Amino acid sequence: MLSSLTMEVSDQELGMFINTLRQASDYDFSEYSDKSLRRRIAKILVDHKMSLPQLLQTIEQERDFAEKIVREITVNTTELFRDPQVWHMLRYKVLPLYAHLPVINIWDIGCSTGQEVYSLLILLNELGLFEKTNVYATDINSEVLTAASKGVYRYRFNINYLDNFDKVIRENPYNTAIHYDVPYEKYFEIDKNRDLIRMKPFLTSKPVFRKHNLVQQGNIWLRKFDLIFCRNVIIYFNFNLQNKVFKTFHDSLQEAGCLVLGLHESILGPFSSHFEKKDMVYFIKNPLP
Repeated sequence: MLSSLTMEVSDQELGMFINTLRQASDYDFSEYSDKSLRRRIAKILVDHKMSLPQLLQTIEQERDFAEKIVREITVNTTELFRDPQVWHMLRYKVLPLYAHLPVINIWDIGCSTGQEVYSLLILLNELGLFEKTNVYATDINSEVLTAASKGVYRYRFNINYLDNFDKVIRENPYNTAIHYDVPYEKYFEIDKNRDLIRMKPFLTSKPVFRKHNLVQQGNIWLRKFDLIFCRNVIIYFNFNLQNKVFKTFHDSLQEAGCLVLGLHESILGPFSSHFEKKDMVYFIKNPLP
């Protein structure tokens, strides 16, 4: 059986795919990482049991199918408190920097199905910052935004959520003698019979979710932010596109604002001097000279 691991997409095929999808959907993937895009295309061909000519023809003929392919390319996997060490850093080092502010504004870019947003809200609540924080969450994919706004997830598929919750909310990595007795029911309901984890209404009603194309639209909120989360997104962009979005981040952050990236992401190129790396994945904005 042919798998996406063995299928190769040539330069010519990559160009044909990008051009066809741009004409059919108005989405331009020409500045995405070639490696990442080839991998996504190969997976799409296997999943849909199509050859590339068949795929391109269907994209040209069916607008809904073209939009579906865009969603499959841009989908981003996530989980509650993914990478607990990152959330430890946020809890004990980053968020306390902004506790003195009367209002905290946070933008979560590429929020996918919302688990990262709810992780953030839970952490804000534990730190007593929930009420004075505005959280805005965006994604290019309308289907994942619908799922995010509902805050309902499969239990058996996501049982590791509970382990992550324990590590971030109940335990203190800097003092193992400390244990916080925080029940799961404070933040979500677990229904094993229906295989569901459902976020509490006070969490799902808090964030503002909106469909948004970071590359084409930039900052749509007409405000600056104290923190911007954009984890595991720029890894799919090429160097030029990364610089474009880093400028958007810099322009959108307050002075001394914080940018949080993925574990395997960093700031390279001209904007590397405009952010000061503080720890694994967060960067504090420096003023432009």
